[in-house]
Amino acid sequence: MEFNENFWNDKYINNQIGWDLKSPSTPLKAYIDQLEDKNIRILIPGCGNAYEAEYLLEKGFTNLTLIDIAEIVVEKIKEKFKDNPHIKVLHKDFFELDDQFDLILEQTFFCALNPELRQKYSIKMNQLLAENGKLVGVLFNRDFGNDTPPFGGNKAEYHTYFNDYFDFKVMEECYNSIPPRAGNELFINLKKITK
Repeated sequence: MEFNENFWNDKYINNQIGWDLKSPSTPLKAYIDQLEDKNIRILIPGCGNAYEAEYLLEKGFTNLTLIDIAEIVVEKIKEKFKDNPHIKVLHKDFFELDDQFDLILEQTFFCALNPELRQKYSIKMNQLLAENGKLVGVLFNRDFGNDTPPFGGNKAEYHTYFNDYFDFKVMEECYNSIPPRAGNELFINLKKITK
């Protein structure tokens, strides 16, 4: 099965969005709360309903880029943020993005990709990050046994994808997951390796 734009549009149309927390991820909120530079360039790939972006704007961040392949959700968030000069919303395939960011926030994007794309994801994340850039967010720490998203994984597997492209600052079980995800999420803070 191909997890293309039509696949994701159908998920939103049919309200099959079980990953949608209706609010920002608590581990990401805690990370955002300790950031001091409000002008860093931030990317949120597979942004969905963009709750993390709303939180970043509330906290005064000024340079956000959101990208999603599902046109239906992109149009919705473009409308939501239409008068905000601090946010850019792109309807585009993540792998076609060509830009530079200081921080990329990962929240249910990695687990939505076909597992065959995981190495490509790691390479692309490295390319999109500026020198000393960071990939920060949450990965699932369990195997769902699914043939459709979400796709899980574990620490050992994730190391195989990221070792060549990132220094692991943090990869540990989230202490502040929402109750249904407790014990099943890893918080990551990975710093770009410049080659």
